[in-house]
Formats: sequence, structure tokens, C-alpha cells
Amino acid sequence: MTDPNNIGSSFDSFLNEQGILKECEERAEIEILVDQIKAAMAEQNINTTQMAELMGTSRSQVNRLLHATAESNINLQTIRKAANAVGRRLSLTLEEPLLETG
Repeated sequence: MTDPNNIGSSFDSFLNEQGILKECEERAEIEILVDQIKAAMAEQNINTTQMAELMGTSRSQVNRLLHATAESNINLQTIRKAANAVGRRLSLTLEEPLLETG
């Protein structure tokens, strides 16, 4: 049965009410970047040892990146190195916040 108090509310609003919106957004952003790096590695047949060499780092650092979570504390420099290693460029933008409707 639908709760009439929740009609029209967004999933973001629900997560915000639960106090986990920021955490969920951070996890999603990291997972998207990691998935893109993994896809580029697969596309180019690059394994973790080769990736470490291309990044100038250790295999354990690459594994930490490829299994990153919001709590992993992966920095932008590491993500940028990984992107460059697979021939990509990291692009960041600042956007206006979404306005709540309703």
C-alpha cells in the first residue's frame, strides 16, 4: 500500500531523509570511474601488472583503486594517473544543484 505522505517524493529525498545521500552519491561516482577504468583496461588488454607499470606505482595500489569504495580514500591524482595510463583524460565539472520540485 502506498503511503500518501511519500507521494511525489524523490529517491534522493528519501536518501537525504535517511542521512545517506552524500555517501551514496560518493559511492556511485567512484564506482562509475572505476568501471570506466576497468573497461578501458579490458578494451586494451591491460592487466594489473601492466597498469601498475603505466601508472608508475605498485600492483597493490592498482588493486586498491580497482576495488575502491567511498571509504578507500582514493585521491584525484591516482584516478588521473589511471585515466592517463589507459589513454583517457579525467574531466570534472561543477554543476548547479538540482532544485527540489513539488
